[in-house]
Amino acid sequence: MKFLRFGPLGQEKPGCVDAEGRIRDLSAHISDLTPETLTKSTLSVLSALDTAKLPVVDPDVRLGACVGGVRNFYAVGLNYARHAKETGNPNPSEPVLFSKSTSCISGPNDPIILPKGSEKTDWEVELGVVIGSECQYVPEQDALEMVAGYCLINDVSERSYQIERGGQWIKGKSAPNFGPIGPWLVTRDEIRDPQDLRLTLSVNGVVRQDSSTDDMIFTVAKIISYMSNFMRLMPGDVIATGTPEGVGLGLDPPQFLKLGDVVDLSISGLGTQRQTVVSQPA
Repeated sequence: MKFLRFGPLGQEKPGCVDAEGRIRDLSAHISDLTPETLTKSTLSVLSALDTAKLPVVDPDVRLGACVGGVRNFYAVGLNYARHAKETGNPNPSEPVLFSKSTSCISGPNDPIILPKGSEKTDWEVELGVVIGSECQYVPEQDALEMVAGYCLINDVSERSYQIERGGQWIKGKSAPNFGPIGPWLVTRDEIRDPQDLRLTLSVNGVVRQDSSTDDMIFTVAKIISYMSNFMRLMPGDVIATGTPEGVGLGLDPPQFLKLGDVVDLSISGLGTQRQTVVSQPA
């Protein structure tokens, strides 16, 4: 099933997508799609609903991030072999983990806001994983059972903040609207193999990233199992699993986002996003 959140910023309601692709309102059955409700039992009840009996929503409604109230927004760096090569890095021997501030989360079609002083804001299409079960020390063979669903993420990154300002990567990853998530949270049963998904991203109609999750150095199952050795993963936690080759930093010469640019991205089965680059509001 495909779940989503719709409505004005801060007032989003839960919804789903019916067989004809129409948005249906779930607010009579659940208050929101949050860590408290993204459990196997709740998702099972919602998936059993007759969507044809749910109210239809205006197709032009704003879409919010497909998960609300996110407590932890984790990410994996250098997790595609060809991306590591384009940035001049060897394949890591263990997953490279960092966090994005949850305040960066935005809707899939909300604008990318250039931070003040930004010089090198970059794009990164990524497969997102949303945890559905509390887990720690989970074996790799059981790790996918911990997944509530998958989503599309643009891990927007300011490279000068990330690389040239010292400290941790989180500084270059966390500006407002640097974390578009959605449009949908697609339940695990609809994704046959998370290591066989096509990812694409274009800037102003020019394809920059076109790859597959089969180029991941560490699989989704490996990432979840590995992370659970260092922390307790909780329902609603979001993990961005890395980006393939074709980021602006890896181009020759490097190219970065500027005002007015339009970014389109997609992952097979997980929908599409479109963002326009804007300046900081006055």
